Amino acid sequence: MAPLRRFRALVLAALLAACALHVALDLLPRLGRRAARAPGAPGCSCARPAAPPASSSAPAPPAPAPGRPDKHTLRILQDFSADPSANLTSRSPESLPPAAPPAGRALRGPRPRAPAPRPLPRDPGPGPGPGRHGALLARLFEHPLYQVAGPPLAADDVLFTVNSDIRFDPKAAAADGPNWPPGGPEDAALLPTGEAAVDAYPNWLKFHLGINRYELYSRHSPAVEALLCDLGAQKITSVAMKSGGTQLKLIMTFQNYGQALFKPMKQTREQETPPDFFYFSDYERHNAEIAAFHLDRILDFRRVPPVAGRMINMTKEIRDVTRDKKLWRTFFISPANNVCFYGECSYYCSTEHALCGKPDQIEGSLAAFLPDLSLAKRKTWRNPWRRSYHKRKKAEWEVDPDYCEEVKQTPPYDGGQRILDVMDMTIFDFLMGNMDRHHYETFEKFGNETFIIHLDNGRGFGKYSHDELSILVPLQQCCRIRKSTYLRLQLLAQEEYKLSLLMAESLRKDRVAPVLYRPHLEALDRRLRVVLRTVGGCVEKAGLHSVVHDDLDAEHRGSHPR
Repeated sequence: MAPLRRFRALVLAALLAACALHVALDLLPRLGRRAARAPGAPGCSCARPAAPPASSSAPAPPAPAPGRPDKHTLRILQDFSADPSANLTSRSPESLPPAAPPAGRALRGPRPRAPAPRPLPRDPGPGPGPGRHGALLARLFEHPLYQVAGPPLAADDVLFTVNSDIRFDPKAAAADGPNWPPGGPEDAALLPTGEAAVDAYPNWLKFHLGINRYELYSRHSPAVEALLCDLGAQKITSVAMKSGGTQLKLIMTFQNYGQALFKPMKQTREQETPPDFFYFSDYERHNAEIAAFHLDRILDFRRVPPVAGRMINMTKEIRDVTRDKKLWRTFFISPANNVCFYGECSYYCSTEHALCGKPDQIEGSLAAFLPDLSLAKRKTWRNPWRRSYHKRKKAEWEVDPDYCEEVKQTPPYDGGQRILDVMDMTIFDFLMGNMDRHHYETFEKFGNETFIIHLDNGRGFGKYSHDELSILVPLQQCCRIRKSTYLRLQLLAQEEYKLSLLMAESLRKDRVAPVLYRPHLEALDRRLRVVLRTVGGCVEKAGLHSVVHDDLDAEHRGSHPR
């Protein structure tokens, strides 16, 4: 009996030691990150090596500001849903806990009565400079067309309003549950900041706070560059499969409680979409998501959330940190001794289409989440020029040359700027070769007078040897375009500001560069000329004033979205 008791005691001691080691390993990275970077330090919040230990007389690092939101407050601002039903529910297995009573106890003292909201400044000011961009990009962004000021922001023009009069207690908020802000109408658009400066917030939260009626981010927002850095370097703490959709996508949560949508690499750079593939069964390409963000920024639309490429260790950063049993069960070792998995989805999720590392490294794209739907609802709209998604049937716009006239008599296309937004999206998709634009989304708070969010661009850049002219049908039928868009397209067609060279320079900064195969870059210049010829034909047929909408006039800029 004595040996048995000793064995049991040894097993119990080993379990206790393992638990203590697990707790220590979980706390050390957070303590190291707090010691390595002072609170409120601007710029990228990527992990940095710890500073060398100071002498014993050195003062201890300051404690985190008590007003900083806790992880529950930060996580609820996330949303990973980019599918057509995104306005209905947030499908994260972790982001929406059961309802809890309002976080009234999170406030110290009585709640202030209707505090005056303070909208964030729209833009810290011009001056990206060569330090942040390459020489050609810097010259482009200094061009007068990229310096046009937008309309001033009113309180209703920002997605979130920072209210620094509310003192936020993260411990009390955690006890009450993560359903902050309170559900009352007075606080519907207010976010707590406590006493911490906005600069101390993680970059994904700064990105969310910068969204307004006219753009996802400003031209010179430092938070976007820092967020791209975070997407490529932040430690991944949990992974889950995104439900819905035709192909495998993963939701990745970072150490700073930010989240991103991961699309793994399925094709090499030089591979084209097979000619016998229908557009609705094409692969979703991770590099197309990265390139779409850079193209959208060069076109000055700023309607694509930040996307960055990254090499992922499938063992340490997916399998070992996931709590998704369905995902974990699909991991296996291939005959070539590579780590593989396939997950669950409608297409290409089987052992025959498994994603395999080399031996466990896999490349992919990480797209920053938009704010959670519980805080910023989005409305999903059916694209009027949606394809039939059928092997034999054609959509109405493919057989009716006057289809645009019907569209322009239907809200919201019968007024405002929405039809011009669709034309911008059409040009954007044609340059990429993206035929898969079945729906689009807008922020519900801003009604119909706001921009279209360019989400889900993974089926672009599939063919560099073919230009799909049917994507341009909306522009051909409606013959309408913004003056700012038209002038920028003409600028990007010049040798001095060649679109392919600008894209190559912009993509060179990504961690998985080269992002695009050179023929894809050359196809951008060729397709740009096609767009300009199409607009030129419309001008010859209907006249310049009927085709080109002057959005650069001060009166238009002050009353309509760009």
